[in-house]
Amino acid sequence: LASRMTYTSFRRSNDSPHGGIASIYYNDKRGIAEMTGRDYYTSTGRKRAANGLVEWGIRSGFGILRNHHSTGMRYVVGHRNARYAISLKNNSRSRLEVVVSVDGLDVVDGKPASVRKRGYILSPEQTIEIRGWRSSEEEVASFMFSRVGGSYSHLKHGESSNAGVVGLAVFTEKGVDPWSGQSADTEGRFSVSPFAEFPLRRAY
Repeated sequence: LASRMTYTSFRRSNDSPHGGIASIYYNDKRGIAEMTGRDYYTSTGRKRAANGLVEWGIRSGFGILRNHHSTGMRYVVGHRNARYAISLKNNSRSRLEVVVSVDGLDVVDGKPASVRKRGYILSPEQTIEIRGWRSSEEEVASFMFSRVGGSYSHLKHGESSNAGVVGLAVFTEKGVDPWSGQSADTEGRFSVSPFAEFPLRRAY
């Protein structure tokens, strides 16, 4: 699947993901019934993560898959052999870096995931869809719902312990307030005085 990638610089404001790591678990209808004990409520569309900085969901078929919520966890029903994409929207007015994993593999290189790896950059109010693990700077291997034994992680790395989960970590840009899009010290600059009101002091 064709998908061109370019590079840009981005300095994270913190080593830890903003608002923690968000997850979406997927399974077939029977599997989700077992995982939730049939005790869940549903919702539609993308949902907020990273304290509202982004909205995200799983797109397959004609739209965003319905969400199943149970005990603080989020699930979607996947149909075997159906392709899917991870839909992400930046709600802020600044650039964000998003590190995404599927089945424990980083979507940028298809290797074991880590929040220390670099991710995709979302421009302010931009929406993107990640359709697969990147196999080169020009192409990706499509995401597809399958049994554990047929998953990309199992076929590629012989590892399936993390099959069935999509992860998201969001990082803000150093020195920028994500909601205003302005430099983090801009607000303080309006309270400065052109002349010192107290004697200058020098550290020793």
